[in-house]
Amino acid sequence: MSQISAIRSPVRARVTSSAGDDLVISLVTGQDGDVNFAFVSGNPALDLASTVLSRRDEPIDLLAAPADLERWVAECGELPDRVTAAPATFESALSLREAIYRLALDRVLDRPFEPGSLEIVNDTAAGPVPTIKLSDAGLQMSGALLAVLAQVARSGITVLADSRACTGTDSYRLATTRARAEQQSLG
Repeated sequence: MSQISAIRSPVRARVTSSAGDDLVISLVTGQDGDVNFAFVSGNPALDLASTVLSRRDEPIDLLAAPADLERWVAECGELPDRVTAAPATFESALSLREAIYRLALDRVLDRPFEPGSLEIVNDTAAGPVPTIKLSDAGLQMSGALLAVLAQVARSGITVLADSRACTGTDSYRLATTRARAEQQSLG
């Protein structure tokens, strides 16, 4: 896991995407200072990858600081709701996000997975797991941010293992085909 925390997000490192676009950071705030996250893909890993908006034009990184990641985790219904993001773990989350995005794009474009991204996702998935408990209120999940990232990586592996599971391109939100069908049937 230590190797993962040393890998910086390509968005933050200002690298060039496969389409030749420079990726830069823009910060976005709403009237109250916060931007609400969208959880529409049907998978937390794809929702994490979608925290960079407008990747081809002027990318907007919704996870500009550790507090943003803490909010994203709290708002995601499939993860523990209280985590603390230290700077190194925050960087690990950004690396995981970019690895998931690259693998999803590889899947959509029907090309082999990029080995470095596979390594990041697989190594992260081997991490600790969140604890789950059943109570009268339903399922309760807890765990540190490393456990959350392992859960997200496992979720990504599950969806990316199915060659028909992902739809979209880097200019659209990634989503599972099931989530797209549900959205289209709703209107």
